[in-house]
Amino acid sequence: MADQTNEEKNGSHIRHIDWCGFFYLPVPRYFIVLNNKGIIMKLMKLVVLIVVLGLVFSSHLYAKTAIIVANFGTTVPEAVTSIDNITSRIKLAFPDTEVKVVFTSNIIRSVWEKRSKNPQEWIDKGISEQIIFTKNLLSTFGELKSLGFKDIIVQPTHLFHMEQYYDLTQYVNAVRSIKTIRDKWKPFNKIALGRPALGTVGDIYPYNEDLKKAVATFANDAALAKKKNAALIYMGHGNELWSAGIYTELQHMMRQTYPDIKTFVGCVEGFPGIDDVVKGLNHSTPKGGNVLLKPLMIVAGDHATNDMAGAEDDSWKSILTRSGFKVEVILQGLGSNNQFADLFIDHIKDAAKASGIDL
Repeated sequence: MADQTNEEKNGSHIRHIDWCGFFYLPVPRYFIVLNNKGIIMKLMKLVVLIVVLGLVFSSHLYAKTAIIVANFGTTVPEAVTSIDNITSRIKLAFPDTEVKVVFTSNIIRSVWEKRSKNPQEWIDKGISEQIIFTKNLLSTFGELKSLGFKDIIVQPTHLFHMEQYYDLTQYVNAVRSIKTIRDKWKPFNKIALGRPALGTVGDIYPYNEDLKKAVATFANDAALAKKKNAALIYMGHGNELWSAGIYTELQHMMRQTYPDIKTFVGCVEGFPGIDDVVKGLNHSTPKGGNVLLKPLMIVAGDHATNDMAGAEDDSWKSILTRSGFKVEVILQGLGSNNQFADLFIDHIKDAAKASGIDL
């Protein structure tokens, strides 16, 4: 007992425990005797938990996910509301996911870059900072990389698989193709690309099904045309480098779905044009008949305000008026139609599922 007492007085009751050879921990002997097993088990569980969490947060099991909403863009301030509506509904659908907005048009971005020199002017007009300071796709990829995002879904707001979507695909594939010797140095784990509103090529998601879903979102347009006893005309963009046959198919499906309404779909560039629309109207609508004219575009931007509804002699409104029809213009982009905007939400979900990205 005397020896024990002296030992305790001298502090020699302190023992150093070797924890697996990594470090020594001084612990009183009586503490070890009474609590050794319980303390060791608790500490070992804590160590295991820390190790597991470290592996999870540094591996593919845990990856910050972001959505990039890729728009062609617009310089018309009043038209931005359609883009904002799509973006806000995507954010609402995926509240825990970062959502970025980009404009793919170099010309449109350059206009907003100049406007961003005096941002308050545009903020006072109701334009959000995500529009004022919009970036291109590659810059946004870089920003997300620096912020630690590893899984990216790029969702275009294009109408169909034409020139713009083709180019976007090449950009996405280029970033996706980056390979490194060690996987951990790859800029991203997974990159998914959603399809346009009216679908894309291939048999994974048949475009006819996407077309049907899109046509269903035009029910209010058809109802308004019926109420006004009017023909319904949509003006799409089109292009001269890619077949615009989707417009003819859309027109056909609209007439099948809403047989009481004479629907015509034309485009600014390529076939069918305004001359083709007028010919069709002359066969089905009497002179002096009513016509509803709407843009088949995400935004009611420059094409809609000028090429479609402008006062110039070559605008669609002027041509239709000279042809003897009473024209009512509705300057509203498809992005302002909630049902149409939600098509992109479904396409994001499909892209995420196909790529194994959790949302």
